[in-house]
Formats: sequence, structure tokens, C-alpha cells
Amino acid sequence: MQQIINQFKSRQFILFLMTGGIAAVVNLGSRILYSQWLSFSLAVIFAYITGMVTAFILAKIFVFNQSTQPLGSSVIAFSLVNCIAIVQTWLISMGMAYYLLPALGIVHYVHEIAHFSGVIFPVFTSFIGHKRWSFR
Repeated sequence: MQQIINQFKSRQFILFLMTGGIAAVVNLGSRILYSQWLSFSLAVIFAYITGMVTAFILAKIFVFNQSTQPLGSSVIAFSLVNCIAIVQTWLISMGMAYYLLPALGIVHYVHEIAHFSGVIFPVFTSFIGHKRWSFR
């Protein structure tokens, strides 16, 4: 357990958070754009894919640049790890937007708050997944 906790105290994790933060901004911004033409639910999924492409490129260049895994294998593993993360993101976003925030009486920026929360949630699981599988 201590070994897992120590991974979150590393320079690599800080770089992961920074590149992930940029990808999160792309994700959130593109969701607002996609919402002009799509439902909130579909916009969250398309935005996640847009952020995922951004995250892969940034992580490969700045975080896991020591990886010796072939690019194709990294793309497949990255996609699989993100399949888990997109489910987490979608469930948190939908649960907050349609149940939790309305129950708390929050009526302004509901989709933005819900989506932001959903994007933040899988940070830790994604880091471990990418470190162990996507960019070994």
C-alpha cells in the first residue's frame, strides 16, 4: 500500500497532473462546444474522447517518455484504461447533474460542476493504469 501512495508523491505524478490538467481543460471546453449540438450525455462522451487524445499525446511526450512499449500497444492500453475512466466520468457527471446537485438545491452551472467533478474523479486510477500498462 505504501508503494502505491509513494507513486502519488513523485515528480512523474506531478507531471501527470499538469498534462492531465491541460487535457481536462480541453475536455471541459470541448464539452461546452459539443453541447451546442448534442445532448449533455453525448457531449460528455465526445468531450472525453477529445481530452483523451490530448492526454495521450502530452503523457507520451512529457510524463512517460522513458516508455519502451511500442506506440500501437500504448494506444491500445491507453484506450482500455480510459474505457474504465470514461465510465467513471460519465457516472459521476450524470449522477451529480441529475440527482445530487438538484437534491442539494444547486441550479446554476449544474452541468459544468457535474462534468468537472466527473473529469477529476479518475485521476488516480488512470495514473496507475497508464504507468503499469499504457506506458511500461
